[in-house]
Amino acid sequence: MKKALFLITVSIAILSCNIKKEEKGELPEIDVDVTADAGELPEYEVDWADVNVGTTTKTVEIPKIVIVMEEEQVEVPFIDVDMPNDNEKEERTLMIEAEVTGKEHEINIKEIWANGNKLFVISELTQTQHTIGDKKMRISDQVTLNAPDLEVKHYIVGDKPDRVFNTQHTYVNDLETLKNKVGDYKVIYAK
Repeated sequence: MKKALFLITVSIAILSCNIKKEEKGELPEIDVDVTADAGELPEYEVDWADVNVGTTTKTVEIPKIVIVMEEEQVEVPFIDVDMPNDNEKEERTLMIEAEVTGKEHEINIKEIWANGNKLFVISELTQTQHTIGDKKMRISDQVTLNAPDLEVKHYIVGDKPDRVFNTQHTYVNDLETLKNKVGDYKVIYAK
């Protein structure tokens, strides 16, 4: 099998070349006393594929994002959690983000559930009537948590937008399915 593959490869390489004999060849003359006149090998000119490397101009989509950040004082929910036998707390921000196209959307953290050392952040994604055309829009919501180091899982109730950015969280169709999945929990925050 290897020999056949080698022969096919060599045949293709030979057939893809244009070979033109440039000069007639002749064999060397040999005397019996082992002296020989120099012979002349035939010369060949090999024409192979002409390869050009360069650039061409194409129209492609390139993401351009303009973000204007302004500082404002706003009311942000603050959750302080005291766990039994754990006095070490750390303040951190629980943020949920989504990237949408077509129409404006809103995302809001609706509830936070606790089950053991796990927190489940439940957000809701809703579409508005305002069109954004072919633009992409990132939306977010956040709460501040002062608690020991807990495992945090984000769930978003709503249709998952078709953007790669949205693969970092789990989207669910309805809250009841999620309640059955999580099992026993305590609501520690509700908006």
